[in-house]
Amino acid sequence: MLTHLTIHNFALVEKLDLELQRGTTAITGETGAGKSIMLDALGLTLGDRADQDVIRQGAERADISASFQIEPGNPALDWLQERDFPLEDGECILRRVLTRDGRSRAYVNGQSTSLAELKALGELLIDIHSQHEHQSLLKTPTHQRLLDAFGGLQTLASRVQSAAEQLRRQRTLLDALRSRSSADAAQVELLGYQVQELRELDLGPDELAALEAEHSQLSHADSALATLQQVLGLCSEAEDFCLEQGLQRATALLENLPFQTPLLQEALGLLQNALIQVEEAGGAVQKASARIEANPQRLQEVDERLGAVHRLARKHRVPPAELYAHTLALTRELDTLAVSDDKLAALEQECEQQLLQYGRLAGELSSKRLAVASRLQKAVNAQLSKLGMGAARLEIALNSDEARVPGPQGFDAIEFLISTNPGQPPKPLAKIASGGELSRVSLAIQVVTAQTSAIPTLVFDEVDVGIGGSTARAVGELLRQLGERGQVLCVTHQAQVAAQAHQHLLVSKTTLRQQTLTTLLALSNEARVRELARMLSGDEHSERSLAHARELMLD
Repeated sequence: MLTHLTIHNFALVEKLDLELQRGTTAITGETGAGKSIMLDALGLTLGDRADQDVIRQGAERADISASFQIEPGNPALDWLQERDFPLEDGECILRRVLTRDGRSRAYVNGQSTSLAELKALGELLIDIHSQHEHQSLLKTPTHQRLLDAFGGLQTLASRVQSAAEQLRRQRTLLDALRSRSSADAAQVELLGYQVQELRELDLGPDELAALEAEHSQLSHADSALATLQQVLGLCSEAEDFCLEQGLQRATALLENLPFQTPLLQEALGLLQNALIQVEEAGGAVQKASARIEANPQRLQEVDERLGAVHRLARKHRVPPAELYAHTLALTRELDTLAVSDDKLAALEQECEQQLLQYGRLAGELSSKRLAVASRLQKAVNAQLSKLGMGAARLEIALNSDEARVPGPQGFDAIEFLISTNPGQPPKPLAKIASGGELSRVSLAIQVVTAQTSAIPTLVFDEVDVGIGGSTARAVGELLRQLGERGQVLCVTHQAQVAAQAHQHLLVSKTTLRQQTLTTLLALSNEARVRELARMLSGDEHSERSLAHARELMLD
């Protein structure tokens, strides 16, 4: 519930620090005193839009804070936890700051937030009923929520919503598979042909490099053998001169010198090593020559294999070295696109089973809603009679249609309709011409559904427009009845309504240092009697009015 409201420099309010209690609180004051300022300021903390004109003259910014004590079980707790807003001892503080330069900042427990989030949280904390069209009762989703809550159908409604969401996901997947299967049929056929010819080539991961090396060796076998023969001759086989003979001669000459020096010894060692390396090189060349074979038949085979690789590479527009990787990629793509009939059939069956499950749950919910709607209509119409609208009739239209696309609401499109005069067809609540009638209809519905409502604080702005006497007293009694179960704030012009409240706030306008200021004061019992007397006759000093006021408070 709302426990504290602090207003700084808003409209005609310089500073207001107000503590609020459980029960019903009446807000009264003379015409023009600014009774709606408190509600307007509260609306800003709940995410309403505003401009710099609401900042008090001479001030640079307006600052409004509203503190709430959130009880266990309130959906606002889950909302705050899901968004990681800090919460201590169940206290939640909404704050709104407006500045002259047009900027607006919003906070939840000191943490910056957006207006959209502020509004979403506010809708879980307060329900404002006034003559403005933004009130929740004009929104058809509220009608479904109230009906389901009144009948205790929230769990079943949640199961219907979950079944609808699961069915939607499965159908989306099925449609995607069907669409992909149909759209990719030609692509699958093309890929199948391409993969088949690549598989027929059966190119290995390193085969191309090996083929190119073998082709180079086979195609140059004759010239390579001739060159190697020359190398062997230079190394050791030439009769006139070869490296081996020259090195042997040089080594012998150095060995036969009559003396030796370190440098000569080094030179001899180098020549001996060179001789060994030349001998080894000759042996290696001889072995290599033995392995080179001129094989025209194998050369033709390798040439044809390389030709096939290059032709397919050109056809697929990839370098020959990338043809193997390209084969793997096309194979994976083909596997991805080839949706099996078995998979589609299995998913279709799952969708059919989920649709049956949704139909059973939605049908059960629709049947129970029908019975609950009858009870809710009867209870609300009884309250309307007490509120001086005996000719009015609330009708709850379910508009059930099993052929409707499965949605989270079930088979029913629920809407509250009202006929305010005999012979008139029922119309949507938004079509009610009179704001006072709309407020009383709202009050009647709230009285009936208050025991199941998750919103702890209700605000009624001028619900007594156009009524008086016993009807006004009935409105006051109903507001008090609502206040017994939670918290109600009511702006009223009727003494009979204000007299039924648990608390009474007086709004007044004063002039101080050539400035007009609005103040809000909690009234004691005697001050409350005087205010009720003023509301009854305009004279708070008349003994007759004072007596009447005391009589109202005793009732």
